[in-house]
Amino acid sequence: MAAATRERALDAAVEVLGRDGVRALSHARVDRRAGLPPGSTSNWFRTRRALLAGVGDWIAERERADFDPGSMPEITGVDALVDGLCAMTEAQAGPYATRTRARYALFLELSGDPELGEPLRQQRRAFERWTERIVADAGVPDPVPATRALMALCDGLLLHRLTVDPGLDLRPPIDRAVHDLARS
Repeated sequence: MAAATRERALDAAVEVLGRDGVRALSHARVDRRAGLPPGSTSNWFRTRRALLAGVGDWIAERERADFDPGSMPEITGVDALVDGLCAMTEAQAGPYATRTRARYALFLELSGDPELGEPLRQQRRAFERWTERIVADAGVPDPVPATRALMALCDGLLLHRLTVDPGLDLRPPIDRAVHDLARS
């Protein structure tokens, strides 16, 4: 029961961050959003800093579960890489959009705090290494710089989709970038 309360609080904190921004994050607001009695969130996270750290860890944990490399289809060529990058970006802009906004808000808020930002940076590095293997398996030469370029492109497209153009077609720029990098 206690773990379920903690999870409800963390899910609600992600919602508050993703919908209302970092400044809106408070223990009381999280309790209300989660439908928990007042003070419940502060039982798990005594300070705002502890709550931010918990949310950062929670987002990283959820993303690892949702994008588990073992559950992903095998990518064996350039066209499959395009499909995979499009699907991943679509998921982050669609069903996981609130969490994506919360992650971006945390990245910006915690950029000057090495300790609190570390779980998100570790998560990013793990995704980079995983993506490097996929890019190499797809036959793209120089997978490390290609991966960085593709991840930066997808981040930019994702941010654009979330903030400016919800109908943005992701496939043309991803397709072009992947095919250009494959020819390098």
